[in-house]
Formats: sequence, structure tokens, C-alpha cells
Amino acid sequence: MSDQPPFGFGLPDRDPERSGGSGGSGGGTPGDPFGLGALFGGAGFGGPGGGSPEDLLGKMPLFAELQKLMTWSGGPVNWDLARQGAISQLAPGHQPTSEAERAAVAEALRLADLWLDEATELPSGMDRGLAWSRVEWVEQTLPAWGALIDPLAERVVSAMTSALPAEAAQMAGPLAGVMGQMGGVMFGAQVGQALGKLADEVLTSTDVGLPLGPTGAGVLVPQNVAAFGAGLDRPQDEVRLFLALREAAHQRLFAHVPWLRQQLTDAVHAYARGIHVDPEAIQRGLDEAMSGMEGGVDPSDPESIQRLLGSGLLEPEETAEQHMALRRLETLLALVEGWVDSVVSAAAGPRLPGHGALAETMRRRRASGGPAEQTFATLVGLELRPRRLRDASTVWGAMAQQHSTAARDRLWSHPDLLPTSDDLDEPLDFVARQGGSDEFSELTVHLTDQPDSEPGTGDDAGPDAGRANEDPPHS
Repeated sequence: MSDQPPFGFGLPDRDPERSGGSGGSGGGTPGDPFGLGALFGGAGFGGPGGGSPEDLLGKMPLFAELQKLMTWSGGPVNWDLARQGAISQLAPGHQPTSEAERAAVAEALRLADLWLDEATELPSGMDRGLAWSRVEWVEQTLPAWGALIDPLAERVVSAMTSALPAEAAQMAGPLAGVMGQMGGVMFGAQVGQALGKLADEVLTSTDVGLPLGPTGAGVLVPQNVAAFGAGLDRPQDEVRLFLALREAAHQRLFAHVPWLRQQLTDAVHAYARGIHVDPEAIQRGLDEAMSGMEGGVDPSDPESIQRLLGSGLLEPEETAEQHMALRRLETLLALVEGWVDSVVSAAAGPRLPGHGALAETMRRRRASGGPAEQTFATLVGLELRPRRLRDASTVWGAMAQQHSTAARDRLWSHPDLLPTSDDLDEPLDFVARQGGSDEFSELTVHLTDQPDSEPGTGDDAGPDAGRANEDPPHS
């Protein structure tokens, strides 16, 4: 671990061996015990080589960092801060990947892809296999997180700004830029903390339900793979191969169902567009809370404010559009995970002795809150129901058994062919309703050849589109 303090905060280096000085004064002088004279060129203001007063803050490590934070202009989330925060959080347990780990991961992904050729009609989606450290996972997935989170953060800022009374908005006008930068810092710190936590647990580049890595790259995180396999009484090679099968299956699906990634992202963004703040409702709630809470609300008391925030008062009410977006998101995520479970089972069952135990461990991990569950609960408040995942697995398994592997995989040809949330309530009924192979092929061709419709290009595409008046998926 580096001895550099997080974000570069700290005093100037005064180690005489590093500075080249001698004696106990280090980088300073008898009249300058903390070495601060270096900030002014060693001669104070105006002296030879001295710095100007305007440069003072920029030359002090703490203020230089603050200056960088407050000059961020890359969007509603300060991603530089998010990256630094996540990596700083991971530093104590950081383990770089070894050459042996990289070779083992590449071989596991190669073998997994070979096995999957017999279990699915979808061709390989990988052209390379990579082993990432936790820090590399953060750095390599940042672009994907930016595309997903920036619209959410932007909408939150917009909703809060629009909720300001006219007088307050007028007063805040001159400070809008500063407020935006402060918001970027706030979001950046929160996102960095979340990414650091996820990086401690993720096993692959698709573990959150979305492909986060570079196109064509299958990825395992060896440090977390070892932690996942600890205590399972299975050989490490077997655990690695099981997880490689899951990663390779995800990569095939997202590579050859081009509208899928966009539909998942669109569902999150559709939820974001529904975020709004009703200032009158908040004011009424505040009045009630201040009169109803023991001791009322004291703005000078942090604990009092914390109790208010924890009461749920400031949480926006879910709209019908948001409800529909969550329902669509849950259904798609369940269908992706169910398909991966089914395909991996078909590929690994005859070959991998510990497949059943490893699959059960994965199910328990999801039920107790795995990376995908944490991600979508944090982003949009979606609680993925374990039953939904089981129902989706039933659909895919029964489609392969009662029809064929090709018929199962053809359901991904168009979003309108996929089971809806209602279909997942009775998965075997859905499978029974699927026509014979000729009829099914004709329907697939008809849908995919429509000239005026591109799959996954709008909020109303995909399973459960337009089903806004049904029970929420997170209840």
C-alpha cells in the first residue's frame, strides 16, 4: 500500500533522506519548521522565485485538491472524485493480479466458451479473457457507470432546483455554478463509496446484470473469485470455471441481442425522468413532522435532522411511469439471469461435479443481496424478487425441454417475443402457449422484419410495456 495519503492530502515531505537535506530540520529551515517557505519559492512574497498571492491556494496540497474538485465540469457527477474515493477505499486490501491468475482466467473462459457452444444457439461474444484486480474493475467500468448514472443525477438536481420557491431560486441564481459543482462533489463521493463496496464483491464484468467492461472482453476478478469459493469445499479450478461459464453466457447474450443493453438502460432512465419534488407536500410533511416528532426538529441538531431524513418524508412519490419502468426492468433482469442459469446448467451439468452446489450458492448470494440487487436497489429502489428469477429459469428450461434450444434462444429475437411479468406468474402456461416450430419461426420473421420498428429504441418497447397499473415489483 502506498504511503501517499488519500487524495494527496498531507504535509510536505520532510524526510531528510528523501529531501536530500541533513540534520533534523528536514525540508524546512530553523525559521520555517514546517517547510512552508517552499510554497513561496523559499524567499517569501515577492522574493526571487517567489509565488504570487493568487497562486497560494493552488500550491497548498489540501486547497489544490479542493480547487480541482470545484472546477469539475464533466457532468453532474464528479467522476474523478468517484474514482479516487473508490480506489482509496480499496487500497488496504488491494491485490494485483499475478501472471498465473491471468493465465488461469484466460483458460477458464476459453473452456467455458467451448462448452457453451453445445448449450446455446448464440455464438461466442468474447474475443479475449481478462483477469482484473478490484481497482482495475473500478477503473475499467467507469465509462459504463457514467452512462447509467449521469442522467439519474442530472434529474435529481433538476427536480430539486425546480422545487425552490421563486424568491429562493432568484437568490440562488448567481450561485448556480457553485451549487452544481458542489452537487458533483456530493454525487462523486457517494458513487465512489458505492463502487468501492461493489468492487469488494463482484466476480465478473456482468455481475450487476449489465455488461460493464469493454466489448468482447470476458472478465473475472480472481481475488473475489477466491473469496466466493472459500468454504465451499470445491476445487478452486471448478469454482473459476463455473463463474467463467456465467460470464461467457452473459457475454453471448449481450453481444447477440443488440437491443437488450439499451432497454435495460432505458428503463433506468425512464425511472429517472419521473423523479420530481412536490415542495407543498414536503412543507406539509415538515409541519406535521415538526409537531409530531418528539422534541420537534431542531435545525442545529444533526440527530434531529437525521431522524427527519430517515422518516421517508423527503422520498418522492412513485409515478405510474416509474412503476412501469421498474416492472420492465425487473422482468428483463430476471429473464437475463434466468437464461444464464439455464444455459450454464445445460453446459456444466454433465461435466462439472459441483455445479449444483455452486448454483445454489449463487442463488443464495442473490437472495441475500448480491451486486445486482445492491446496484438497482440503490439506483432506483428496485428489490429484485428471488421468485422472479426462479420463474424466469423455469421458462427457459422448459422451453428447451418442450420445444428446443433454438426455440428458446429465438425468444431473444425481438422484445415482443419475451415473457411479460404476467407470463412469469405462470411460466409453464407461457411455454405451453408457444406454437410449433414452423409457426414460431414465422412469427419471429414477421416481428424482426418490420421496417418501421427497431427493437429496444423506446420506453414502450420490451416486456411489460404499457403495464403501469399493476402491483409494483419491489413490494
